[in-house]
Amino acid sequence: MKKEVSLEKIQRDAENYFQQGNYYCSEAIVASIRENFELDMPEEMVAMASGFPVGIGRSKCVCGAVSGGVMALGYFFGRTQGTTPKDPKSVQTLELAHELQESFKKNHKVLCCSILTKGMDMASGEHKAQCVSFTGEVARSASEIIVREMGMKNLDEDVKGV
Repeated sequence: MKKEVSLEKIQRDAENYFQQGNYYCSEAIVASIRENFELDMPEEMVAMASGFPVGIGRSKCVCGAVSGGVMALGYFFGRTQGTTPKDPKSVQTLELAHELQESFKKNHKVLCCSILTKGMDMASGEHKAQCVSFTGEVARSASEIIVREMGMKNLDEDVKGV
């Protein structure tokens, strides 16, 4: 796993995966994070994200991009063995997922796909452009959390002189 990543590249790659039709939102986020962090993550993890687009299975509930971001956080911080609800890994993952959702809600007021896309033709360029943007935003936000929590380096800070 890489310890230094470019958040801008993660965002761009996720947007491009969706824009080019390679993946839907949630899949694009998981694939971009997998690739850019050079994770030893099975490809099946990208497949696990396939049911989340268009608000989880086209139900237009929780935005698929947000779901993909939460899945990525779970990969890094979640638990693999059931213990108790107060397991520190479980508690941390829930807190980080909440942080990601709150960040999205701060920018868009809601998590609900049906409200975010209200009045849009699902086959329109306007709808796709919005979802591509959400995909990049969430990929970046999730990656910012991962970099911060794992003590990693954001390579973009070197470029900007921060």
